Amino acid sequence: MDRGKKPCTSVESRNSNIHADLKDIIRENALRYLPAKSLHRFSCVCRGWKNYISTSSFAHIQSNYFHEISGFFRRSRSSLLPSFISLDPMAYGVPDPSLRFLPEPVDVRCSSNGLLCCQAQGTANGHKPYYICNPVNRRWKKLPKPDANHGSDPALVLVFEPALEKFVVDYRLICAFQSDTLKCKFGIYSSAEEYWRTSRDFILGNWMIIPDTGVFVNDRVYWRTRVNEKMVIAFDLTTEKSSLLFSNVHARCLGNVNGKLYSGFLRGPHFLAFDLYDAVEAFKQGGTYRTAKDLSTKELSSNDSEIIGPTEDSGRVLFIGGETLVIYVVATLISQNKTTDEIKQLKTEEDDGRRMIPYVNSLVEL
Repeated sequence: MDRGKKPCTSVESRNSNIHADLKDIIRENALRYLPAKSLHRFSCVCRGWKNYISTSSFAHIQSNYFHEISGFFRRSRSSLLPSFISLDPMAYGVPDPSLRFLPEPVDVRCSSNGLLCCQAQGTANGHKPYYICNPVNRRWKKLPKPDANHGSDPALVLVFEPALEKFVVDYRLICAFQSDTLKCKFGIYSSAEEYWRTSRDFILGNWMIIPDTGVFVNDRVYWRTRVNEKMVIAFDLTTEKSSLLFSNVHARCLGNVNGKLYSGFLRGPHFLAFDLYDAVEAFKQGGTYRTAKDLSTKELSSNDSEIIGPTEDSGRVLFIGGETLVIYVVATLISQNKTTDEIKQLKTEEDDGRRMIPYVNSLVEL
């Protein structure tokens, strides 16, 4: 017997086994609920965790279980390249927010469950191609040229719904654009078909859809218009039928909240959110939505946070979705978690109140 070594007792052996079992339990049942940046740190715990987290099967599982809004992309004023604003810099982040891994400089147009849709800022021949990418693993795909002219500032919505039974990433990109004949048409790209097509249905008139306002809710896509703030254009992805929806409230900022279409805005020191679901049902029945109910009111004042104080500038809502609300007030970006009511100022070098593209810190692989 080697007298230089202390014999391992049964207690030490049992503790070692418990520690190993605990690591296995966490690996199999907890890691899937964590964001990509946190997982990158946890991959340093041990070689087993690193190998497990780096597999394609785990990336698929994590992309199905983690759906929290992690932050926002927008153009950086200093470099004209994208920048990223994290809701929690310790937990959420991407290696290269400027997306320099893509073949050319891009603008982020829209996102869905970890995937970004970007568009080239400009090329010699005038064509600005679309790219689908995940900034976490820097994987990307260049989409073919659309079959129609989407204009210089396209109104795009990316739709990606992860499913455990689908190991191939399946997404759609929808663009509402104005044709030369004063018709609002809808272009559809499917990753399964790998080509663009234009839907047969259209809406007459020049509705001037506002880019970056599109939102996907229950198989339908919605956009705001410049013609009337109380009017929303809708496109059903199942039937490929389009419609005009009306309400008696201004559709200032559209969002998906628990599977329902909401409009959020500020009125004085109050945040108001109106459920527009009845407007959708009214259209399905051939009617028009004429009443609205204040379903959520949160007073943002000095009583809630030192960040926000009474001001003549009521600000505006930049994002509403899930449990997250972001407003721009007094040249400051402020986020609020609607579940915990936590209010905090977002750290950014440029508080100019521009539209922000929500992002989910997912490991999804293209």
